[in-house]
Amino acid sequence: MPPNNPNFIAPNVDLVSSYDTLDYFDLQSISLPKNITALAAWDGVMSEPLPLLSTAFRVRDFISAKFGVKKIGGFSGARHENLTAGDKIDFFLIEKIDPNILTLTARDKHLDVMTCVTTTKEKTGSVLEITSSVVTHNLFGKIYMLPVGVFHRIIVKQMLKRVRRKMQRA
Repeated sequence: MPPNNPNFIAPNVDLVSSYDTLDYFDLQSISLPKNITALAAWDGVMSEPLPLLSTAFRVRDFISAKFGVKKIGGFSGARHENLTAGDKIDFFLIEKIDPNILTLTARDKHLDVMTCVTTTKEKTGSVLEITSSVVTHNLFGKIYMLPVGVFHRIIVKQMLKRVRRKMQRA
């Protein structure tokens, strides 16, 4: 079972597999001061990548390429409009998109990753939730997720804080 077991996963949240078969799970949320769509939230989170994130992706690509993993290059920071299921955002495939949910996947022979971005409207703004789930397929996938799993939680937490500060200033 994944390390951080939430008491509740909203019914609209997509996981790459059933919860009890996941090798990694992370759910983080933050309250935002205004309503926002899931795609706008993704763009807001990715518009200003954390310092050193591009370096981390270069290191990831260098090491992973030796094991036959495709280079992903990181996040472009580009804004997106008029996307549909089947389109790509950077290295992710869009599985589902509507105003309140954006489900993205990346799959290879080592692991399957799903990131689900959801927004829920509230009286004073919205709640942004990012749920990441992974199933590994082999030893490389398991080893890969050891450092990635730790840093992923830290990175997502910092990105959520940054998007909230940005919205508070706007």
